[in-house]
Amino acid sequence: MNKRLLALFPLTAVAAAVGIAVTGCGGSSSSTDTPVAPAAKSISFVEIAYPVSDADKRVVNASSSVTVDGETQAIGFNTILRSGEQRGTGVFGLLYDTNDNPLTETDGSLVISDDNDHSTLLDVHDKLFMMSQFESRPGAFYLTELNQDATTGKLTALSTKPVDFSAVGGGWVHCAGSRTPWKSHLGSEEYEPDARLVDPATGIKANADGSSPDTYYGAMGDYFGGDMTRVNPYMYGYITEAKVTSADMGTGTFASNVSVAKHYVMGRLAFELAYVMPDNKTAYMTDDGKMVGFFKFVADTAEDLSAGTLYAAKLTQTTEVSADLGGSFTIDWIKLGHATNAEIKAIIDGGITFADIFETEAVSGSACSAGFTGVSKGHKKTEGETYSECLKLKPGMEKAAAFLETRRYAAMLGATTELNKEEGVTFDPTSKKMYLAMSEVEQGMEDGHSNEVFNGNHVKVTKNKCGVVYELDVDTNYSATTMKGLVAGTPTTYDASSPYVGNTCDVNGLANPDNVTVMPGYDTLIIGEDTGSGHQNDLIWSFNLKTKALTRIQTTPYGSETTSPYFYPNINGFGYLMSVIQHPYGESDKTEVFDGSAERRAYTGYVGPFPAMD
Repeated sequence: MNKRLLALFPLTAVAAAVGIAVTGCGGSSSSTDTPVAPAAKSISFVEIAYPVSDADKRVVNASSSVTVDGETQAIGFNTILRSGEQRGTGVFGLLYDTNDNPLTETDGSLVISDDNDHSTLLDVHDKLFMMSQFESRPGAFYLTELNQDATTGKLTALSTKPVDFSAVGGGWVHCAGSRTPWKSHLGSEEYEPDARLVDPATGIKANADGSSPDTYYGAMGDYFGGDMTRVNPYMYGYITEAKVTSADMGTGTFASNVSVAKHYVMGRLAFELAYVMPDNKTAYMTDDGKMVGFFKFVADTAEDLSAGTLYAAKLTQTTEVSADLGGSFTIDWIKLGHATNAEIKAIIDGGITFADIFETEAVSGSACSAGFTGVSKGHKKTEGETYSECLKLKPGMEKAAAFLETRRYAAMLGATTELNKEEGVTFDPTSKKMYLAMSEVEQGMEDGHSNEVFNGNHVKVTKNKCGVVYELDVDTNYSATTMKGLVAGTPTTYDASSPYVGNTCDVNGLANPDNVTVMPGYDTLIIGEDTGSGHQNDLIWSFNLKTKALTRIQTTPYGSETTSPYFYPNINGFGYLMSVIQHPYGESDKTEVFDGSAERRAYTGYVGPFPAMD
């Protein structure tokens, strides 16, 4: 502005005209000044390419830089530990039996799990720990003490030790997890064993087609020295909480500063994970597999998951069949029961069997005899090679059914058990929205699929093998009320001339979304994949909730799965996006491995560090 204009107008008016706030010596501004709005929070990642060369398909690649609130800084993928590495006295991923002996292969070598899954950062007792779980049979938790560089934020492992599970009968297939608001690790036990197929006398589990034994279940016998009579199916399939109780891990084989509790009152399912809401009482649980449900738990007391009420969702579709985004629904919650951990543990310890809870009859057609209820549910087929059953609850068995046969009982009460490959769930405290990943929209989610003989056909959407992420509204009590598709993968066929040939989902979109996490205040959802042919190499994406733009921020080696994406906005001045690369060369492309076990070792690490983003 020139001197003539400055002479004609007061300084405050000039400042207002160009959007500048002017204050006097006392620091207060005139009521006529235009206020300056705070700068909007923003984040953008440098996008990485989808891997097409053999060399790129063998490595972990991540965004090299990120711009947060206008400031750009270098980031990348940082490995904390790979399975089989030793820190202190512990070997990360080494499996143990109930007598504290390490498991060995037939050749005498140690059994190391490459199924690292969720790892939680826990800044407690003036230290920084990482609690990691392994998706094995038997399962394992490991506590690792970390060093955080005060200048760079880099995390390194100082020592690691397994967590003792002998008091709870061992761990089973620990899949995804979360961190509670009170800074404990909330793990899971996926694919609960079908107790109907277990012979109580021998402990042997049959397959759904009647063949025997089921070797997947039988692997748990190693925990008890091969004695299958000690493998009770009702000991497995629970949300499991681990708390660090003090700073010192002790001098023994196992970490002495960890308490473990299986929360029987949260139900028994094929748990992907549980996520606790900001009220410290309400938790949502996702159920992996085919013909599964969606569940909610409300604790009696905040920060105490040992007693409360369990609910199952009934979905009512509010849209016609949707080819793109998986439909929209309202949600009602059916109460299954109230209990304490001690009550349900006593029922298990009493030796209850499936036949004590239910009477059954063979399925014939689409109707059951009088007194029996027809249900269609998963997570896998049961006796008779079917997802459908005719069940009659025996007198006085309501509580046992609700907490030990949760999906079956939910289906009997009319809840929805048609969902397919239900995976991660998270909550954005800024927008008050939940996000839920459905890895494959098919089977029971299709209209009138053959698997759903007895249920109400609550979900009837178009098949999408590449999956959908849903957005859910919650009310003031943190109860989910609606669910609608937000972003979907796109089935695609690439011809032989394309560098992407063999991928069956568009490489510029999702393929089988798995775990999800939010960057609060930044309108950003992080989406990990668990895919086979959808994408040859699994990816992690950043999804802008405002613009709906997807940005590819991490790729992983052949045959691996992206697990544990979980964002920590501020740990001692730095942000971290945890990322685990599970079983390289283990899910597909097994013949591509060059140097055997070393190349197959899983990676536990993080993308970052970020600046503090809280």
